[in-house]
Amino acid sequence: MATKAVVLHAAILAATAFVAAPGFAQTNDPNLSQKQIDCRNGKTATGADCGKDGDARKDGGRPGPSTTTGGGAVFLPALIVDLFPNPPASAAPPSPPNGGMPPGGPTKTPPPTPTPGGPVTPPTRLNLAEPPRAVSGEFVPDEVLVTVNGDAGAVQQIANSFGLQVRSQRQSLLLGGTLVRFGIPDGRPVGVVLAQLAADGRTERREPNHIYSLQQAAGILNYAFERIALDAKNASGENVRVAVIDTGIDDTNPALAGVIAVQYDAMPNVPIEKRDHGTSVDGLIAGVGALEGMAPGARIYHARAFEGGKSTMDIILSALDWAASQDVRIINMSFVGPKNDLLGTACRNARALGMVLVAAAGNNGPKAPYGYPAAFDGVIAVTATDAKDGLMPQANRGPYVFISAPGVEMVAPSGAGSDVVTGTSFAAAIVSGAIANLIHAAPDRSADDIEKALAATARDLGPKGRDNDFGYGLLDIKAAGAAKG
Repeated sequence: MATKAVVLHAAILAATAFVAAPGFAQTNDPNLSQKQIDCRNGKTATGADCGKDGDARKDGGRPGPSTTTGGGAVFLPALIVDLFPNPPASAAPPSPPNGGMPPGGPTKTPPPTPTPGGPVTPPTRLNLAEPPRAVSGEFVPDEVLVTVNGDAGAVQQIANSFGLQVRSQRQSLLLGGTLVRFGIPDGRPVGVVLAQLAADGRTERREPNHIYSLQQAAGILNYAFERIALDAKNASGENVRVAVIDTGIDDTNPALAGVIAVQYDAMPNVPIEKRDHGTSVDGLIAGVGALEGMAPGARIYHARAFEGGKSTMDIILSALDWAASQDVRIINMSFVGPKNDLLGTACRNARALGMVLVAAAGNNGPKAPYGYPAAFDGVIAVTATDAKDGLMPQANRGPYVFISAPGVEMVAPSGAGSDVVTGTSFAAAIVSGAIANLIHAAPDRSADDIEKALAATARDLGPKGRDNDFGYGLLDIKAAGAAKG
């Protein structure tokens, strides 16, 4: 089912200002290597040492277009959905409501966004505390995310000192401090503002507000139970709490009857238009009835953080904080984006709290950069295989791939009832549901023990041992359940 591409209104507005602005390389090249993730300071997009970075329902996930710079001008990456087919050149994608992605707050009613008192004038003679950063991946072009050691007064002081707008601020459980979304009203490149903010000791972490994409590729029977050695008659995740960060869902679908414990909307000011992806992921994990999931009886804590296949780092962090506050055992993240230190910190701290983190490896092809959050340590990166254990051709490759699971042409619930789905998003859901079975059988089993058991018992599919295509191999949940910690 075709989905229109979504362009963030803020990106369009900022692009006009940025084209003529002097600045530094900001790139979304999908062919960068892992060693190129952290860009060397002061180089252009074509020379930077940068790197790590889509599931479909009758569609094909493709990497977004690459962007290069030249002549001192900064060209913004196109913020388009790359998990669905490219739309006709004549079709202009509509702007999302409210000018783009709003921040998600820690509650369903976020605090009002501060309104600047008139035009913001950037101070003169701002020094660069470190070389300007070359920013990889897609990002909101006029925003930065910063963790601040201080109160609201300190946040406003920082904004005044650096000519920024305070667009949102909240306390983050997983980041351990105040997360502030600063707006850049004057067109300065994100990499320059990050380098300027480093001069203020109250700013602890400074990152772009990266864009992340859901991972759906083209898609009869759900063959996953057989392939992962899970007895459908005895499958159960009863009372295991599983958080899912995804699109909105169709909670009237019979497959989700009694499955959803709580819903949280991390972007309440954006109307819900698409419910398919999230409905499919929830259903594959814990669906009931004719479209039974891997772990019937599991309780889904669903956070809506995507619309039109896209979200921002700020919104995803809000959803992660909410999930952590719900005492869940598993967090399913069927999306992909660039490396971001704030997301890495949140994932590391969630894992330290005992949560099992499962993420889609990505659908952008063998030469694509690594997909995050899957590539962070402590996150189980899942790739997709078909009914004959063949690798999905669009799957990302790399040493971060941890395990394989069915994810090609499976029947799953959707907003329209049911659909045939393909992608690493859905393979991740299969793994999350399988892990819920392990936790149901042994509630005291730790995240570390579960990860080790999955690796030790996976059925090798590629070259002997762990490889870049299949990871450790195909999930074998029966063997993992029998493995001793």
